[in-house]
Amino acid sequence: MFYTYLRGFVSFVLWIVNGNTHYHNMDRLISNDENYVYVAPHRTWWDPVFMAYATRPKQFVFMAKKELFKFRIVNWWISMCGAFPIDRENPNTDAIRYPVNVLKKTSKSLVMFPSGSRHSSDVKGGVAVIAKMAKVKIQPAVYLGPRSFKGLLKRERIDMNFGEPIDISDIKRMNDEGIAEVARRIQTSFDELDAEMVAVHDTKKPNPLMWLIWIPAALVAIILAILTALFSFIASFIWDPSKNRKID
Repeated sequence: MFYTYLRGFVSFVLWIVNGNTHYHNMDRLISNDENYVYVAPHRTWWDPVFMAYATRPKQFVFMAKKELFKFRIVNWWISMCGAFPIDRENPNTDAIRYPVNVLKKTSKSLVMFPSGSRHSSDVKGGVAVIAKMAKVKIQPAVYLGPRSFKGLLKRERIDMNFGEPIDISDIKRMNDEGIAEVARRIQTSFDELDAEMVAVHDTKKPNPLMWLIWIPAALVAIILAILTALFSFIASFIWDPSKNRKID
């Protein structure tokens, strides 16, 4: 329930801040009745919000670097929303076993950024191994838009484009050759989705009269943010979501 609330709240805030988001080819998205690995090139810290919002009411788990879990409220928020910590310097088998179990035994799917960081374009093999072990498809998407908070505030256009699901059931082994083939398919899809947006992605901004709606909405968002932070801080002492993370 908190996942649904926080997804909606953050989306509401981003609408106030930007309000110029466009979604394309949503008919290509895998049905919410089916689990999948949801992938995109990691271009900003807010692209996961748009990904999750587009596929609502589907819920996801996320890989997150362990450093994010050092801050009490952030830890509680992202843990309640399905994030689990990954030690990027010393990864262990839980980095594979946990998401595979989630995909197999729950109704939640997995969000991954195969590039590994917002500043890398190399597709890593983790997506391939997890998708193969869980026997699920890969759903590609791309974010095009401002990559700085300044650009977001200027209401530069945001486009989310979704690709055809990638079926890797024909790849028999996840050896170097198999992983490379999955990586090739994912990167090809990303490149094609970016190319599709060339004709529609422009610098047109929303109608300035929308400020008449955004200003009072921003006041509501500030009040909600204060209440949410207060609730989260108190709740973090009462309920530890990490204790319910294990899936046998």
